[in-house]
Amino acid sequence: MTIYPFNAEEAFKIAIAVEENGLKFYRQAAAKFSGPVAEMFEGLAKEEDIHKAVFSKILDTLPKGQPSVYDPNNETDQYLQMMADLNIFKTNSSVDEVLAGITNVKDAVKLAIGLEKDSVVFFVQLKNAAAQLSDELSIDKLILEEAKHLRKLAAIHNRLD
Repeated sequence: MTIYPFNAEEAFKIAIAVEENGLKFYRQAAAKFSGPVAEMFEGLAKEEDIHKAVFSKILDTLPKGQPSVYDPNNETDQYLQMMADLNIFKTNSSVDEVLAGITNVKDAVKLAIGLEKDSVVFFVQLKNAAAQLSDELSIDKLILEEAKHLRKLAAIHNRLD
């Protein structure tokens, strides 16, 4: 039994917020570098934007329902945004702080792999906290999309070796 069972609608709202945070992070990272590192971060930002659009379309197809917990003050959306802000692209951390040790493409790729891996793990945890099987199946779509970034970054990392 989970403390807070998520439905697919809530998971996709979190996913969209995560993509927005990732988009901001990668754009700020791209602005701090030039050459291949900046290009890689800008490419990742564009992919976050694409994922946000994909997740928004999927969200539009999901059944709209009540929050999975009693929410008399309609605070669920604030909670979902907080989940996104604190778990992957931590908006309370300075981009400068996170990028302090990045000096080359390989370091940038390793950082991006870590962030994307955190994203996949986070969404697997949401799936495990899903309220129903249909929610789990919808969240699987989310995980598959996020895993695309991870595979792409792993391929880039392997080419750098």
